[in-house]
Amino acid sequence: MEQKNFLFISPDALIADSAWQIQKEGHNVKYYIQNPEEKDIADGFIPKVESWEPEVAWADVIVFDDVLGMGTIAKKLREEGKNVVGGSPYTDKLEDDRAFGQNELKKVGVSIIPQQNFTSFDDAINYVTEHPNKYVIKPSGEAQNRKQLLYVGEEDNGRDVIQVLGHYKNVWSEKIKEFQLQKKITGVEVAVGAFFNGKEFITPINVNFEHKKLFPGNIGPATGEMGTSMFWSQPNTLFNATLAKMGAKLAEENYVGYMDINCIVNNNGVYPLEFTARFGYPSIFIQQESMITPFGQFLY
Repeated sequence: MEQKNFLFISPDALIADSAWQIQKEGHNVKYYIQNPEEKDIADGFIPKVESWEPEVAWADVIVFDDVLGMGTIAKKLREEGKNVVGGSPYTDKLEDDRAFGQNELKKVGVSIIPQQNFTSFDDAINYVTEHPNKYVIKPSGEAQNRKQLLYVGEEDNGRDVIQVLGHYKNVWSEKIKEFQLQKKITGVEVAVGAFFNGKEFITPINVNFEHKKLFPGNIGPATGEMGTSMFWSQPNTLFNATLAKMGAKLAEENYVGYMDINCIVNNNGVYPLEFTARFGYPSIFIQQESMITPFGQFLY
């Protein structure tokens, strides 16, 4: 493949390793980081730019590494004829708005876990008081990136969830504007993902297991991620029951990138938890190491 120009646009500098890999393959790379606190990441490895807009004409491929509004920009550039790896307002919302993502799955016939969505901690506390059970607290929007705020209830009467909701009300109410209470389902947590080329899913698909707890033995607070184990597969039961059913809608959006659904699986069925409508971290770094095709060529 001849040398190409790649422009990476990143809110929080998540994609640096992939950009560096593509540069090592002989391509030209420019890297824009939006967050001032993260701008020094990858200094000395990848050329940086202070603004991405002047580089659009230069770029053969523009890569977005996150949601949270990036899909709006990606869609506009795609409509202007640029080669874009990234989402759309719709695919961003699949991840950013948990309730929306679950409703979209329900529309295509996927079974979802019973859940309630709230913008008031008092309303949520009253709900758990009236409907005692084990629940998982899941912030929506930007707050969901703070993985330590995801809480998995352990008490049948929900008293621990009520206590945590009260704490969040006092400490995190300015950050957590919307959240979900999801009934806790016991089973194996596993995710299925695949790359989408604007028209269809590319095989093989990817089955992965995230490890989020800080310490060995699955103990400690939840982190963004401590590591992932994965394998490639031809489309299987897990994929066909979940992600495959979203293919037609993703084609309508001309989505180009990686899409993943995290699930709980038990003897009663497959229950999707949430979308990752972008590259996963560190999943994408593991995936690119397992590819025979050079990663720059793959994205192009």
